[in-house]
Amino acid sequence: MKKYNFNAGPSKLPAEVMEAVSKACIDFEGTGIGLMEMSHRAKNFQPVIDEATALFKELLNIPKGYSVLFLGGGASMQFCMVPFNFLEKKAAYLNTGVWAKKAMNEAKLFGETVEVASSADKSFNYIPKNFTIPGDADYFHITSNNTIYGTEIREDIDSPVPLVADMSSDIFSRPVDVSKYVLIYGGAQKNLSMAGVTFVIVKDDALGKVSRRIPGMLDYRSHVQAGSMYNTPPTVPIYCALQTLKWIKKEGGVVEMQRRAQEKANLLYGEIERNKCFVPTITDASDRSLMNVCFVMAPEYKNQEADFLNFATEKGMVGIKGHRSVGGFRASIYNAVTVDDVKALVSTMQEFEKTH
Repeated sequence: MKKYNFNAGPSKLPAEVMEAVSKACIDFEGTGIGLMEMSHRAKNFQPVIDEATALFKELLNIPKGYSVLFLGGGASMQFCMVPFNFLEKKAAYLNTGVWAKKAMNEAKLFGETVEVASSADKSFNYIPKNFTIPGDADYFHITSNNTIYGTEIREDIDSPVPLVADMSSDIFSRPVDVSKYVLIYGGAQKNLSMAGVTFVIVKDDALGKVSRRIPGMLDYRSHVQAGSMYNTPPTVPIYCALQTLKWIKKEGGVVEMQRRAQEKANLLYGEIERNKCFVPTITDASDRSLMNVCFVMAPEYKNQEADFLNFATEKGMVGIKGHRSVGGFRASIYNAVTVDDVKALVSTMQEFEKTH
């Protein structure tokens, strides 16, 4: 039976990317040595870092004066690295869910941290609007896409203070005006790579402004100066990222990824709205994520939630169970998920409606 992967992360990768990584792990570029056992200092590996960095900058049209880093530790490590490097007196955060709150809580360890706005009052099922960013904040932090709840900030906002964004789950799904940010970071295991590498885009002249001493591993300057080689980098995930970046470029770049994302989202949200068995969890269409589509059973069919999950599983749908803190269902439709994958899920939902 064919499987349709809607996992929220680690998530589906393009088949050609997985094939290339698999081959490299056995024999990297004809060296007779697998990538997993090769030194990151080997002359064969440096071009991987260099090309991945160059493609990253090309695809997102990153202006001069910014560095791209490939680090370990996951996005969660960035929750503390951001305030370590940028918080001098005050930080401002937009609270749109679990990950945004975790990032904000880490900042509180370093200095005054204010919650500019929150959607916690309605279980994070909307994006706050009409909030005021304090002009005296050292930076304003947002989480652009909220995987658990299915909300997304789809445009680059204007901020009167330096803007920082966690783009773990929507990077490379749309064009980004990087010049509006001093730092963008994210775990790569959604739209970029396998689990194990974290990407950082940082404005070079924004660093070194805090008075505190920063441990080398937590200082962005260490990694910028060493070209992501300050310590042993996650070599295989970086190679996987390179292959994905090549795939994105070949497929038409981030503009094409955005077009596909909208097409897939329209298909799935449209079926959720039409189908008597389901309702979307995010009512305002402008707040809905194009990456993580969340929905629940309609009230009159609530007792059939387990039935639908079993039915969908039998049809080959993988990873559609909602996050444990929310329940219901979630289909993550990242870049590698195809229109045909989404059509298969829609067909499954329609068949369930007819038979139940």
